Amino acid sequence: MTGRIVLAYSGGLDTSVAIPFLADQMGAEVIAVAVDLGQGGEDLDAIRQRALDCGAVESEVVDAREEFAAGYCLPAVKANALYMDRYPLLSALSRPLIAKHLVAAARKHRGTVVSHGCTGKGNDQVRFEVGIGALAPDLKIVAPARDFAWTRDKAIALAEERGLPIDVSHRSPYSIDQNLWGRAVETGFLEDIWNAPIEDLYSYTANPAESRDPDEIVITFDAGVPVAIDGETVTPYQAILELNRRAGAHGVGRIDMVEDRLVGIKSREIYEAPGAITLITAHQELEGVTVERDTARFKRGVEARWAELVYDGLWFSPLKRALDAFVDETQRHVTGEVRMTLHGGRAVVTGRRSEASLYDFNLATYDTGDTFDQSLAKGFVELFGLPSRMAAARDARLGQ
Repeated sequence: MTGRIVLAYSGGLDTSVAIPFLADQMGAEVIAVAVDLGQGGEDLDAIRQRALDCGAVESEVVDAREEFAAGYCLPAVKANALYMDRYPLLSALSRPLIAKHLVAAARKHRGTVVSHGCTGKGNDQVRFEVGIGALAPDLKIVAPARDFAWTRDKAIALAEERGLPIDVSHRSPYSIDQNLWGRAVETGFLEDIWNAPIEDLYSYTANPAESRDPDEIVITFDAGVPVAIDGETVTPYQAILELNRRAGAHGVGRIDMVEDRLVGIKSREIYEAPGAITLITAHQELEGVTVERDTARFKRGVEARWAELVYDGLWFSPLKRALDAFVDETQRHVTGEVRMTLHGGRAVVTGRRSEASLYDFNLATYDTGDTFDQSLAKGFVELFGLPSRMAAARDARLGQ
């Protein structure tokens, strides 16, 4: 039987050319798998047919939008996941899910090789291959652009030589990746990190400098899960979709940063993540009301490590699973409502309430009705500061 290769297929030039290229180089049949993560754009049925027209023996389109929202974006909300305190992991979160479906397709079609279109300079090669290795260590992996020194010029020449049904005349100056959780733009003039981004770069967000009326929104959470917007019940997918629309209309979620790639280089990235930033901002605020101090302090370190693991492609690692268990435990009481104003590129919290709140008005107030016993404070301060005073006395005694 002829060997079979499962290819992560996007419908673009590189993965379309990869179909006949892999078939020739490896003498194998190619099964193309496209995964719908809410990226929009071209009709996925057209993408499926293009793969067949390019020589794939099978072509599948997987609708994973709800799965992506509930199984990958939602854990990121619970973990307040922002790599380097800024990037909401929109590409990194999608790769383990794509890897999962590539492995499933390989099992279904009795494939022995999985292929992707990543180069050797990026993070995604790691995310795909480490994920596939964790799920199916028996599968081999081939990356044409990396393993066969494949250039874009070669890809265009092969497409023209084979008469493949794909436009090779237009090339965007940018590299773009997008899905339900956000949109990433890089390369082109952005590689000069002094150049400011231009408005044409953006698609998910309106210009925040344009005048418009503010939008007030109330997000309801149940155990860390967004379950309603303005009182209307939503699934995680619907919540992200609606917040992408409403927060995006006010320019919320634009990020311009130089980030540390896993492969050791720094890369300038432009991100748009209106729904992600709005949800994480609201969730952080509700945790501030419902999670006690020591747990909250420790969780902040867990959040940073969680984001690093996901960024580095270690979604299926033992440490990631262990951190998930901790994060889930912290969400037991993260239930309530957060009111926000969306305006001028910001999602600003203006109110919060919860039946599980640790905020006690009578303890917090400075007015009549204050139940805080201030007479206890003097002894508390004395004991709290005792180690510092003892250390200072020691240093004075030793002349230090």
